[in-house]
Amino acid sequence: METGYKGTNKLITGIVFGVITFWLFAQAMVNVVPAVQKDLGISLGMLNVGISLTALFSGMFIVAAGGIADKVGRKKITYLGLILSIIGSLCLILANGAVLLIIGRVIQGVSAACIMPSTIALVKEYFEGADRQRALSYWSIGSWGGSGVCSFAGGAIATYLGWKWIFIFSIVFALLAMWLIKDTPESKGEESGEFKFDFGGLGIFIVTMLALNLVITRGKDFGWTSALTLGLVVIFLIGLFVFIRVERKKDHPLIDFSLFKNKPYAGATYSNFLLNAVAGTLVIANTYVQVGRGFTAFQSGMLSLGYLVAVLAMIRVGEKILQRAGAKKPMVWGAILTTIGVAVMGLTFLPGFIYTVVVFIGFAVFGIGLGIYATPSTDTAVSSAPSNKIGEASGLYKMASSLGGSFGVALSTAVYSAIQSVGSLEAAASAGIITNVVFAILSLLSILAFIPRDQGGKKPTNPRVQPNPVTE
Repeated sequence: METGYKGTNKLITGIVFGVITFWLFAQAMVNVVPAVQKDLGISLGMLNVGISLTALFSGMFIVAAGGIADKVGRKKITYLGLILSIIGSLCLILANGAVLLIIGRVIQGVSAACIMPSTIALVKEYFEGADRQRALSYWSIGSWGGSGVCSFAGGAIATYLGWKWIFIFSIVFALLAMWLIKDTPESKGEESGEFKFDFGGLGIFIVTMLALNLVITRGKDFGWTSALTLGLVVIFLIGLFVFIRVERKKDHPLIDFSLFKNKPYAGATYSNFLLNAVAGTLVIANTYVQVGRGFTAFQSGMLSLGYLVAVLAMIRVGEKILQRAGAKKPMVWGAILTTIGVAVMGLTFLPGFIYTVVVFIGFAVFGIGLGIYATPSTDTAVSSAPSNKIGEASGLYKMASSLGGSFGVALSTAVYSAIQSVGSLEAAASAGIITNVVFAILSLLSILAFIPRDQGGKKPTNPRVQPNPVTE
């Protein structure tokens, strides 16, 4: 779609603010559980359900929202996401029990599903070359760095103003984002023929993802070998088989599996899933230093401060390496550094102070690795996807993030719990962290296998991934 419009810093700022609204209600909520539970008078189990619903509904609808954005307009769906964010936040501000909390979290999940792929698609549409890579760096700062920033900000806001003020700030950021992107022209994918939305595919996909999510998040509570858990696994496997079989026969599928025929896109998405699975390290390491080493929650949070600073500092560095050397080198080194950073945190046999120093350094190296990886990976996924399907492709890429994080946390904690029940706490923490080392190594292997050496950079030599001057 040629409009003559070129992306501005105002648009970038609006997009970053939009992405930050997601992290304010997603990440900050995890840090204020005791305050919310006390204020609303609800059970911890119900509160955990409320927290997990946002990730569940975001994961289920993000691909559909990205595909719809390509058809009806990326700016429209971004606006819809921001409006839903405001409505969801208002539900939580007005909540005095479980009902509005649950409703608000569901709405916020759908909001995130709209915002994330649509904003990436707007970057793809209105920025070219180095400018697009810079814009994606700031998008990554809002996304990858936003989780850490909003975690600390949410704790501070809850401590000094009260937890509901988190969602007042979220509304402010959403309104600012809407104002900043209001002058941006609409962007749609070029589509031939009548648009037909795949409601059948969406229904199968929701049931399949719901079954998977319940296995991942509640498998331990249900019992990993219980009839309910095994039944959910069967539903997931049958649903996945039926979904793939049905979608491949449709002219307008919910998910176009032909996207994965593009090796750079496939490599970026697979490695994104696996590197996000390493998020289990954060849970295991923080739990271990509190339970096994006597740290307070605040002290364990300070241990991971280097991770936050490193991610924010290195994202732009990853962008510069991308421009000079292409995507493969920073993605490879990002995965290698992540592997090293995670591995040293598994050295639980080390004595007190030495282990504390090692964990702090490990978190920092972990953050450096993710920061270097972020922009080259996102740029590879964006630049490799067809312009008329960038919303859908971005949705798949972001769904890989959500599912990877959920899967990694669930598997890491399952290993930790299983070994703790029969062995020492140190051995359990070490095994849980080694699980994440395996994810990081698999991510590195997927990069080496799928990402070509000349992917990205100033002078890409593969004509299939060259920016299109008309649609870009």
